[in-house]
Amino acid sequence: MVKRFINFNGEIYQEDEKLLTIANRGYRYGDGIFETMRMSRGKLNFADLHADRLQSGMKTLKIEGYSQLDAYFLKDKTEELCKRNKILQNARFRLTIYRNAGGLYTPDQNKNGYSLEVSPLDSPYYDINTKGLILDVYEDIPKAVNRLSNLKTCNALNYVMAGLYKKHHKLDEAFILNQHGFLCEAISANVFIVYEGNLYTPALSEGCVGGVMRQVVMQLAQKNDLKVVEAQINPEILNMAEEVFLTNATKGIQWVMGFNRKRYFNEVSRFLVEKLNQEI
Repeated sequence: MVKRFINFNGEIYQEDEKLLTIANRGYRYGDGIFETMRMSRGKLNFADLHADRLQSGMKTLKIEGYSQLDAYFLKDKTEELCKRNKILQNARFRLTIYRNAGGLYTPDQNKNGYSLEVSPLDSPYYDINTKGLILDVYEDIPKAVNRLSNLKTCNALNYVMAGLYKKHHKLDEAFILNQHGFLCEAISANVFIVYEGNLYTPALSEGCVGGVMRQVVMQLAQKNDLKVVEAQINPEILNMAEEVFLTNATKGIQWVMGFNRKRYFNEVSRFLVEKLNQEI
């Protein structure tokens, strides 16, 4: 088995080394955020957008040092870690930022700590799934809508519980509703719906994560004369939509085949994947 290396606060360690203490605030309180990123042909995709989101999230959580975690930092650290792991071209990364502080719920300082992990990918391209996904709506625990809702925080209990629902019902993914009963997102992706020729996605005010790929897909759609509407979306539209697809930073675009008895097409999702791969 190949031993992988990670970057922990600027130093390189083997991934199985014991580095976190019992007092780590990410472990104790979920006090942090994370970013998933993808590299294609040795270049970090959409580095500026990832840096903008990361810095915005750190500001919201009042974690210091956000100005240093810019696009240059992301490119430099990901390239360094790839070289250390002998990964030449294509990779997936997870960067976790935590508040490096003591205290109980109230931290005694707001400095940051971080870890960076990498795993290799075979292809530089975002490949659309050959078999469409089957989804259902997870209704047990709706997602709260507040200032933290758009962040990818280290507290992921909503998604864990939805993941258990997905596993129990043998689904590929699950739709998550917000506290008002409107469509919010999926477990690990943003949601797009094609309805009457227009592209709809839940607005950030509906509590969804502000995904980088969500932003990229919206820009691609507008560039190619597809009308995009950020809206409050009643889940009933899933029974009338022509297409539904999911987006995230590592998989790109994944088309949904079915919800209950409803079956969807994948014409728009395939078109957008083609345009997405032209951007990298």
